[in-house]
Amino acid sequence: MRTHRPAAVIAASFLLMAGAAIAAPSAYAGTPGGTHANDRNNDFNGDGFEDVLIGAPTGTIGGKKAAGYVTVQYGASTGLLTHPAVVIGQNTTGVPGAAEAGDGFGRAVATGDLDGDGYDDAVVGVPGEDIEPVTDAGGIVVLWGSPTGLSGGDSDWLQADELTAGAGFGGALAAAHFSPDIPGDQLAVTDRSNLTLYQYEAAPQGRSARQAPTSRSSLIPGTPGRPIEPRAMTTGDYDGNGLADLVIGGVTTGDEPGHGWSSLFLAEVQGLRYDRDLRGGPAVASGDIDNDGYDDLVTGEPSSPDDGGEFVNGGVVGVYYGRAGDGPVGAEGPGTPPVWWTQDTAGVPGKDERGDGWGAAVSVADTNGDGYADVAIGAPGEDIYSVADAGAVWVLRGAADGLTADGAASWDQDSINVRGVPEKGDHWGGQVRLSDPDSNGRLGLLAAAPGEDAGNGVVWGLLSGPGGVTASGSWTVDGGSLGGPAAGASFGAVIDN
Repeated sequence: MRTHRPAAVIAASFLLMAGAAIAAPSAYAGTPGGTHANDRNNDFNGDGFEDVLIGAPTGTIGGKKAAGYVTVQYGASTGLLTHPAVVIGQNTTGVPGAAEAGDGFGRAVATGDLDGDGYDDAVVGVPGEDIEPVTDAGGIVVLWGSPTGLSGGDSDWLQADELTAGAGFGGALAAAHFSPDIPGDQLAVTDRSNLTLYQYEAAPQGRSARQAPTSRSSLIPGTPGRPIEPRAMTTGDYDGNGLADLVIGGVTTGDEPGHGWSSLFLAEVQGLRYDRDLRGGPAVASGDIDNDGYDDLVTGEPSSPDDGGEFVNGGVVGVYYGRAGDGPVGAEGPGTPPVWWTQDTAGVPGKDERGDGWGAAVSVADTNGDGYADVAIGAPGEDIYSVADAGAVWVLRGAADGLTADGAASWDQDSINVRGVPEKGDHWGGQVRLSDPDSNGRLGLLAAAPGEDAGNGVVWGLLSGPGGVTASGSWTVDGGSLGGPAAGASFGAVIDN
């Protein structure tokens, strides 16, 4: 529990309306940059290899259940390293606060170079944090990258300017280059109804020169009567202007609750501007599937209330293709509508069944080095024969004409070369992430089963080759093998994406 708000965080209010830009809190000379999928932003030690941040939000720390922690594994020419690995929670030296039951440290994670020093930083959501006297107000911790990687030292604590019980600030996170006037990334944070943008000044002289961030926040705009409760965020340059656009994926809470919808914000010189809502969500991911120079948006909706429409099934994945000046286009705006995929789409392995949760997790990146981003899809509710909710994962290929079922593949714990066996409630595919820790240009698949081993959670690594993802040589890791408390941790419930 925290008892005060750090005075160094400067807050200012502004309105988020259709056509109004979310201006950067302050501006200074910097270098613009794009955010296509090949511009990864999770190299914490600056060695040129991609690192991986995994959340274990229900891990027990210091006897406090569901206090939560994260693990950091570093990439190398030989792949993702188990040692040295770092385990960080709120009892780690230098991390603000203290581990408390229900904090959920690691319930959301994001990465980006917030201070422009060349080392990517890690942002960890703590949505269950109590800030006296407000319960579950939530907060976030910023862990700074350095030549030696991440540690708890010199970490920053950020929280909402106005505390609200149950707000869960830090429930969704994203960092990217939203403005042409800053060298580093801005940080986007949501609670149940608000979006806050943070901006750090550059720290060319190192941590001692780093200043507190400025911030601006307001309610998330949207269609009247159909507010969206945020669950996840993704960034991509959908209109090719060299700046990151932002999508907040969530579910509706208004007159027709429980449907997947997302809010689209396009980046302009003045800042982020709310554009419109898009059908699909709460899972969201971005990448250039058709290799046309514009990032595309992928949404996953694992379930939806019965409204008699196409979304009542075992889950649906949508693809919005980016293009000049438009960003993703959809039925609610100009241009062509999204392309919808299910397990009943021709060529997709499996069969669409209620409760599969197909699309509960999505990730977009190039798995075979052909220049087209592929799409990984998790279905944690998939039954494997008679084993309920064992879970499975898919990879669909990108191509010049967009996403294709040609060469589509799926795996579960009954597949050849995949370790383990299907068990009830494993929820394999509860989180998927395409990752390239050896920097060979082909991204392998990390697939998590947060329910594995009675809720301990395990992450599988499936390697990649010229033919894409393969189960040959797959491996597993859990919180215990990295030095964290394994019991009931839900390790892999979140992987930086």
